[in-house]
Amino acid sequence: MLIDLHTHILPGVDDGAQTVEESLAMAAIAIKDGITMVAATPHVIRGVFDNGKQDILAKVDQLNQCLASEGMSLTVMPGAEYRLEPDLPQRLADNELLTINNSGCYLMVELPADLIPENTERVLYEIQLQGVTPIIAHPERNHVFNRHPEILQSYVERGILAQVTSTSITGLFGRSIQKAALNILAAGACQIIASDGHSASKRAPLLAQACREIGYRWGTQYAQTMVNVNPDRIINGLPIPANPPPAKQAFWKRLWI
Repeated sequence: MLIDLHTHILPGVDDGAQTVEESLAMAAIAIKDGITMVAATPHVIRGVFDNGKQDILAKVDQLNQCLASEGMSLTVMPGAEYRLEPDLPQRLADNELLTINNSGCYLMVELPADLIPENTERVLYEIQLQGVTPIIAHPERNHVFNRHPEILQSYVERGILAQVTSTSITGLFGRSIQKAALNILAAGACQIIASDGHSASKRAPLLAQACREIGYRWGTQYAQTMVNVNPDRIINGLPIPANPPPAKQAFWKRLWI
């Protein structure tokens, strides 16, 4: 069973699916790939994608009803992907933000691609002070984390989680990002693999190939932790145990990193 905690499957709310038909096409791909549950995590960026908590919850309910009426065996859970902004902790305290599965435990946060803002550490710490664990989305695609993975490791050591994108592992975003994703996994600095699916074509909601790649390099148990065990704990609001680095793979496998 595969659980995808990062998708843009809700229709017409961001740069993901634009119509219900596109959402259903993404759902069909996910089901075929072995995914049984997805979190709808639309972008929330002030002045660009102003998706409110109640609007997302209502649209998730509508999509689940549509999937059921089509006989499609996929469950959509609510969530959101919040751009890191200085007032995120206050908005969380004001009950404006939507945690994964609305459990009040895990919040997905996206950093800009080209930098780590100066206030990042403070914002994430103030979220943690409220009993909520930040999940950093696709750190391998951030230029600073890409060049300095020790910064991501320092965040993880303070209880923050990291979600690597499945198609980064399989090479969709190029060799540099693939290498960064694999190095994050090798260091044990990743707790979740998710698709960040945006469409039914190039950026589809797929996990199985990345799961096989991780299993090939570090074993099926490590792979299942990323795509099933930890995601299941997150949707149920349970803590994630410390994730030690996986056992070193054989030299001939390391040649591929």
